[in-house]
Amino acid sequence: MNRYSLALLLFCISIATVWPQETEKKKNSVQLTGKLQTDIHFPQSDDSDQVKEYDSKVLSNTFADLNLNSDYVDAGLRFEMYKKPLPGFEAEYEGLGVPFFYVKGKYNKLQLTLGNFYEQFGSGLIFRTYEDRGLGIDNSLRGALLTYNTGIVNLKGLYGYQRNYWKYTKESVKGLDAEIYMSEWINRLKENDIRMIFGSSFVSKYQQSELIMASLSERLNLPEHVGAFASRIRLQKNKVSLMTEFAVKANDPSSENSYIYKNGHAFLLSGSYSRKGLGLILQVKRSDNMGFKSQRTSQGRMLNINHFPAFCKQHSYALAALYPYATQANGEWAFNSDIVYSIKKGTFIGGKTGIDVNANFSRVNAIKKNFAYGGTSALPGTDGYTSGFFQVDKEVYYQDFNVSISKKISKTFALNTMYMNQMYNQQAIEGHANNGKIVYSNIFVVEGKYKLSKKYTLRSELQYLNTQQDEGNWTFGLLEFTMLPSFTFTVSDMYNNGSTNKHYYMIASAYAHNAHRFQLSWGRTRAGFNCSGGVCRYTPESKGLMVSYFMSF
Repeated sequence: MNRYSLALLLFCISIATVWPQETEKKKNSVQLTGKLQTDIHFPQSDDSDQVKEYDSKVLSNTFADLNLNSDYVDAGLRFEMYKKPLPGFEAEYEGLGVPFFYVKGKYNKLQLTLGNFYEQFGSGLIFRTYEDRGLGIDNSLRGALLTYNTGIVNLKGLYGYQRNYWKYTKESVKGLDAEIYMSEWINRLKENDIRMIFGSSFVSKYQQSELIMASLSERLNLPEHVGAFASRIRLQKNKVSLMTEFAVKANDPSSENSYIYKNGHAFLLSGSYSRKGLGLILQVKRSDNMGFKSQRTSQGRMLNINHFPAFCKQHSYALAALYPYATQANGEWAFNSDIVYSIKKGTFIGGKTGIDVNANFSRVNAIKKNFAYGGTSALPGTDGYTSGFFQVDKEVYYQDFNVSISKKISKTFALNTMYMNQMYNQQAIEGHANNGKIVYSNIFVVEGKYKLSKKYTLRSELQYLNTQQDEGNWTFGLLEFTMLPSFTFTVSDMYNNGSTNKHYYMIASAYAHNAHRFQLSWGRTRAGFNCSGGVCRYTPESKGLMVSYFMSF
């Protein structure tokens, strides 16, 4: 940790210690909040040629947020420092500065934000800006955001430039969103206890044309303005909820879609039902050529204007998350169903404590594409392909069936088991294939939690993944000891008993007190993809000591 991060750490700790007492004494309407997070990695060399060697003995990511809130004005900023970024973060992140700041004025139903901001229209099919520090994502806009909310109508208008590492794009993004709470407007809906919300959005990006050739003799005529429109409706009555959204995007030739002129479309439908002891979710989504970036030559996870939620379960168990799904904006059909059922205690099956059962099934296929001129791929400068709305291709990107059963065996012991069957298209998702393009796997998990006393808890995990593809079988074991309310100690090992016979071991301890949390870990991590909500970051294999500190006030 260098002198800048040490000084910032001491400053934030002093603010966190002094400010609450001062505000309590004065009892005014001004409040200062903030948080500090620093992750430091001390890499170690390894006999394995898979562990990357770094030219620095210390890698670190540090963030500090300060926010001042009052009745009429809010203001804030974020300091960031990447002293040789952590493994998996691009070298472009290296540096320090204040890339995020804002001032927000509030008066009655009106709010105006100047500076940086995050916002989302609907489910994000045409616009979502957000931050995910674990994935190294911050696609905030710097500009202006105006909102007007009457309780019946919620209007938003924005204009800005998107963050790209330490810089901001020259390409602009502007958008409008309107949401009407119909049940507050139409008495008949309110009388029948029906909640209905209707919304529409429009987003446009501007980028100057540039020299991009479709062939040695043909230059592409690129649109400078690209617009996207979306409309949505949400209905809820008693235990049933239904949401649907449709989006269309004008032709947007880019490096991601091979510079074709086809319009983009997206549709999603989600329904849920819940009552005591039962929860049910059914979802379907179709996207077609809906990649939307502020720069047409950009690829990967940077500079996305929109976002597609992954219609599959987000697993927390290590081996269940070994092959995570990344959404395919250029086209996919996704289906997801999830059911949670509680078997009552006192029944023959439920026993004295009852049983909780969760079953989930998801499947993602490619959309059927009929390429122009009878080809096998999209040709630059053409419409690329046609695709009927209900045409589902035979190619499977991802499939996951899993069922978990949780039961409290006694007052001191609880057991959770899970089985998962997975199909993972490694070639489509990662861009390569090992021993065939589909990885088929069966995963078994047993987790036990034993309450030694009111203060001490012991938790263990045993996982096994069986597959004939990629690197073969995996075994994972974990043992965690918790001492309430502050201390946790964990040891784990992920072992490949397939083709590599490698151990990925980890020893970690964490201590939390009030607003402070300190974690120390040492071990070796496997190369792979870290995903959240269908967005992924590749992390190379690494070994070493990790120190993390988090504080909020």
